[in-house]
Amino acid sequence: MNFRPDCFHFRGHVPCRPHKQSGVHCDGCPEYRARQGRILLIKLGAAGDVIRTTPLLAPLRRELPGYQITWVTDFPDLVPAAVDDVMALNTETLVWLRQTPFTLVINLDKDRQACALAREVTADKRWGFTLGADGICRPVTEGVSAAMAQAATDKFMTGLFDDVNQACTRTYPEEIFAICGFEFAGEPYVLDRPVSVPDFNLPEGKAVIGLNTGCGGRWTSRLWPESAWAELATSLRAAGYAVVLLGGPDEDEKNQRLAAASGARYSGHFPLQTFIGLMDKCDLVVTAVTMGMHIALGLGKKLVLFNNIFNPHEFELYGRGRILSPEQECTCFFQPRCRNESFCMETLAPATVQAAVDELLELS
Repeated sequence: MNFRPDCFHFRGHVPCRPHKQSGVHCDGCPEYRARQGRILLIKLGAAGDVIRTTPLLAPLRRELPGYQITWVTDFPDLVPAAVDDVMALNTETLVWLRQTPFTLVINLDKDRQACALAREVTADKRWGFTLGADGICRPVTEGVSAAMAQAATDKFMTGLFDDVNQACTRTYPEEIFAICGFEFAGEPYVLDRPVSVPDFNLPEGKAVIGLNTGCGGRWTSRLWPESAWAELATSLRAAGYAVVLLGGPDEDEKNQRLAAASGARYSGHFPLQTFIGLMDKCDLVVTAVTMGMHIALGLGKKLVLFNNIFNPHEFELYGRGRILSPEQECTCFFQPRCRNESFCMETLAPATVQAAVDELLELS
């Protein structure tokens, strides 16, 4: 009896998927696919960055169809099932990576951990970022085209100098595509929908608006005031929309207060896949720059996005969204805490947000 270790499906330590599903053996297997090489994609986090890297899968599949993709990440649950091999970064993964040669390593994270991993792994080619001999992260400029080297250098510089970041006019997908030698052509996010979700008992016959009221405990400079969320939820319900409050454990108490004050529906906070399922029930999502923003985009939802501290050019909304900034200019670029005497997000009016919601839904 023969076995085919060069097949995409072959794992060696466990039975392959075709055998488990159909009982086939390697000889004469109709699902045999020869593996021409291995790609290691390093995108550890944050969670939203993992989701917004998924458009890159399309050109990789198109240009390198015979290559098996291994994606190493801190958020394996957010990587599409279509990826051949998804691995959490842990000791077991590191042991295997150190003994496995790759044709290509793509590292799109600029932190030391990811860059060290990109340098340590045996590979014929590297794209993106790696670690220099001095222990400092740097862009890959050798063994790539001049355009790819320039794209990696440009992206690297945006992480060093705020004025360079603010002057950038490329979206994030455009940046990472250029680093890899591709041209972004509107390739969508890839996000798997949960197989089953609870019945959230949402009203029928009404457009469902999801209000994602948090942005993480670290980045309070992005928070919209609770009173503004309450006013928006109340006015949206008065306009005939069904309003659902979204968030995690950090937003639980706030969302309970908002539900009591506005009559909006709040079902609690959930594990990630259930949260994705709940957001999938929404027609439109209102959110700051968070993982929830990327989930909404991955689900193809219309989006009203609050932005004050980031370069608005970086966000690819696929023609389904509006970016709203406060009337007061924000001077806290990429700062987790507001440094001003007055908080700019207080000058973003709920009426402005509702007008954007109305406009986007009228375009449906």
